[in-house]
Amino acid sequence: MLELQEGRPADCAGRLDKEIRVYDLLDGLGVPFMRVDHEVAMTMEACEEIDLALQATICKNLFLCNRQETDFYLLMIPGDKKFKTKDLSKQLGVSCLSFAKEQYMEEFLDITPGSVSVMGLMNDKEKRVRLVIDETVLQGEYIGCHPCINTSSLRLKTSDLMEKVIPAMGHEPVIVNLPDAPG
Repeated sequence: MLELQEGRPADCAGRLDKEIRVYDLLDGLGVPFMRVDHEVAMTMEACEEIDLALQATICKNLFLCNRQETDFYLLMIPGDKKFKTKDLSKQLGVSCLSFAKEQYMEEFLDITPGSVSVMGLMNDKEKRVRLVIDETVLQGEYIGCHPCINTSSLRLKTSDLMEKVIPAMGHEPVIVNLPDAPG
């Protein structure tokens, strides 16, 4: 059984700098959060036990780009929602969206596959990545995300994310309404 803890770990020894920077940002903004440490979670299925512990809206975070690899997007959608690029492309007015290469994820957000998180935007100093949020994500009181590493998960108030954290990272989210794709 996973144990929900309040705030940052008492001992950050052995934790990556990028994870500690997330805790520093949240503490600096006065944003309370809960944390659960766990084994590597690479898939949404692996996140089910984590979801039960967090009791929050868990997002799929997809790192996308246009065909020319000049425009990059971080999409937050509910974990159980099917994603079709044509639906998002239409709403953003971008043709041919696809998954961006791992090298861009690391270069712009300082994160690796399986650890994609809205918190990675704190590392996007040049504002290369546009944040796109499916409006369904915003309906829950709490949101779950990784602190830039997939061996911990955080729960914070959705209102804190939208009103404090994202503005502090200097990103203006684009809110979209993606349809529920059939099965």
